[in-house]
Amino acid sequence: MRQMNAMITSLASREGPDASREPAAASQGTNGIHLTTDSPPSDWRLGPRAPQTRGRLLRRVGLWMMTRWGWRFEGQMPNTPQFVAIVAPHTSNWDFPLGIFAKWALGFDAHWWGKDTLFLPPLGWFMRANGGIPVDRKNSARVVAATIEGFRSHEKFALALAPEGTRKKVTNWRSGFWHVAKGANVPICCVAFDYSRKVVRLGPSTMPVEDDPVEGIARVRAYFADVQGYNPSQQA
Repeated sequence: MRQMNAMITSLASREGPDASREPAAASQGTNGIHLTTDSPPSDWRLGPRAPQTRGRLLRRVGLWMMTRWGWRFEGQMPNTPQFVAIVAPHTSNWDFPLGIFAKWALGFDAHWWGKDTLFLPPLGWFMRANGGIPVDRKNSARVVAATIEGFRSHEKFALALAPEGTRKKVTNWRSGFWHVAKGANVPICCVAFDYSRKVVRLGPSTMPVEDDPVEGIARVRAYFADVQGYNPSQQA
C-alpha cells in the first residue's frame, strides 16, 4: 500500500502525458466498417450489468487523476456482463498509468494480460490486485483457452488488453483478443486513447462475426484509424 501511495503521489505531481501535439489527419478507412456507431451516449458510466468493482475510493482517485491530467471520457461500454475491451493505440509507457486511472474512474472490474516479468516484486502484487494475469508468450494458446474458460465459469467477466501487444511499431495486431471473443461468443468493445484530444473513447462495440480472424481484426482496427496515440511515429 505504501508503494502504491508513493506511485500515485509521484504521478499526481506531474502534468501527465503531453497531448499538445497537432491532431493526426483523419483517415477515410473507417467508412463502411459496420460497427454499432449510434450517437454516443452522454453518460460514460458503466451500465448496471457491466462488471464493476465495489469500492468507491479508487473510483474517486481515478477520476481525480483523469481530471488533473485534463482527460475525459466519451461514449459508453456495453451494458452486458461479459465482453472483451481492446485498448489502442499503444505507443508509450504513459498508456499504462492512464489505463489504470481510467479503469479506476470507471469502476471497471476487468482482467488484463501482461508479460510475466511485470509481475515480479516489488510491484507484482499491484498488477494482480488490479486484474493482471501474467502471460508467458511462449504458451499464449494456453492463456487464450484459460481466459475463454474464465468467461464460461463466471457470470460477469471482462478482459481488457492492447491488441498490438507492445508499444513498439507493429504491422499486424496480435489475434489473442479475437480468439477469446470468438471462443466465448462475447462482444468486443473498442476503447481508444486519443492523445490529440485527451479523450478516452468508449465504444463502439461489435461481435466477432467473421470466421477469418484476419478479416475480422482488419474490420475492428479500422475504427482506430483517426485516433492519435502518444507517439504517432509508433503507429502503423
